[in-house]
Amino acid sequence: MARKNKNSSFGPGFLVTAAFIGPGTVTSCSMAGARFGYALVYALVFAVVTTLILQEMTGRLSLGTGKDLGQSLRAFTQNPLAKFLFIILTLSSITLGCAAYEAGNIIGGSLGLEMVTGMPQKYWVFLISFIAGIVLIQKKYRLVERFLIFLVSLMSLSFLTTVIIVQPDLISIFQGLIPSFPQKSVYLVLALVGTTVVPYNLFLHSSAVKEKWKTQDSLKHVKKDLLLSIGLGGIVSASVVITSAVAFYQKGIPLEKGTQLAAQLEPLFGPLTHFLFGVGFFAAGLSSAITAPYAAAFASSGILGWKKSQDSTGFQCIWIGVLVVGFVVSLFKLNPLTVIVFAQVANGLILPVASVFLLLVLNDRGKMGFLANNLKQNIAGGIIILIVSLLGLWNIARLFLK
Repeated sequence: MARKNKNSSFGPGFLVTAAFIGPGTVTSCSMAGARFGYALVYALVFAVVTTLILQEMTGRLSLGTGKDLGQSLRAFTQNPLAKFLFIILTLSSITLGCAAYEAGNIIGGSLGLEMVTGMPQKYWVFLISFIAGIVLIQKKYRLVERFLIFLVSLMSLSFLTTVIIVQPDLISIFQGLIPSFPQKSVYLVLALVGTTVVPYNLFLHSSAVKEKWKTQDSLKHVKKDLLLSIGLGGIVSASVVITSAVAFYQKGIPLEKGTQLAAQLEPLFGPLTHFLFGVGFFAAGLSSAITAPYAAAFASSGILGWKKSQDSTGFQCIWIGVLVVGFVVSLFKLNPLTVIVFAQVANGLILPVASVFLLLVLNDRGKMGFLANNLKQNIAGGIIILIVSLLGLWNIARLFLK
C-alpha cells in the first residue's frame, strides 16, 4: 500500500489496525462484554488512546532519524554490554509476544472453521499452520491479503450494523467510561490493552512510515492517518463489546465456548450466523497467523542489524520459529478462549518493556532534533508505562494471592 501511493495521506496506520482487528480482539472484547457488560469500556478507550500516542511516537522517530524503531534501538548505545542487554530484552519481548499471538491466531482461525464445518478445531490447526507456512515460504501473502482483509472488513461491518439493530442502552455505555475493577476483571483489562496496543506494531508502523514519508513535515500526515485508522479500529472493538453485552451479559448467558461467539450477530444474520461468522473468524485468524511471524522476523532483523530480506537465513529462521511455537501450543488440548485471551495478556505484560525503550530513543535530541519528545509527551508516555506496568504486576500478584 505504501509503495503504490506515496502521495496519499493514509496507509501505515491501517496496517496497525488490520493487525489488531483479529481473533484476539474479537475474543477479548466478547469476553469483556459477556462477563462485565459495559463496565470495561474505559479500558478499551485507554487502549485506543495509548495506541495513538505510541504509534505517533514511532512515526515521529522514523521521520526524525530516518531509521525505523529496530534500527534506532540497535544504534541507541555503543556500550557493548548495554547494547547486548538492550538487544536481548527487546528481541525477547518481540519474539515472545509474536509467538503467544501466533498460538491465538492459529486457534482462532481453527475455531472459525469449526463453526463452519462442525468438526473440532483441533483438526484445523494443521491446515491453518500449513497454509501460513506455504504462503510465507512462497512469499505470496500479497495474493491472499486483500481477500482476507475483505472478509475481516465484512465481519467488522457486521458488528457495527448489529450495534444499530440491537439498540443498546447509551447511558450504560457512557457509564462504562468511568474506570472500575469488578472482581476478576484485571485479567481482561490487560487483555483489552494487549490486543489493541500490540508491541510488534510499533516496529511495523515505524518501518512503514520510513518507507512512505521522507520529510519531517510529513508528521501531519502520520497523525491524520493514525487518527482515522486507529479510531475506526477502536469503534469496531467497542462494537464487539456492546454486541456481546447484549447477547450474553444482559440475558445472563455465560460465554464458555468459542462457538458461542457467533451468537452476537444473530440479530443481523439469523440462521446463517455461525457460517458467516466462522468464515470471518477464519479469515482474521489466518491473516494474523501469516502477519505475526513475518512481523517478528522483520522487527528482529532490524534490531540485530540483519538485512531485511525474506531470503536471508536469519529472517526465515525467526518466522519459522514463531510459526512452530504457535503450532505446538495449538496442539495442546486447551480452551480456545483461554489461549486467545492469554496471548493478549502476554502482549500487555510485554508492552512496558517496548514502551520504555521507545521513550529512551525519543529523548535523544541529538538524533531527533525538534521532533524529540517534549515534556507533555514524556509525561503521557510515562503515565502509560506506569499504568500498564501496574496492571501487569497486579495480574501476576493475584496468581500468588489466591
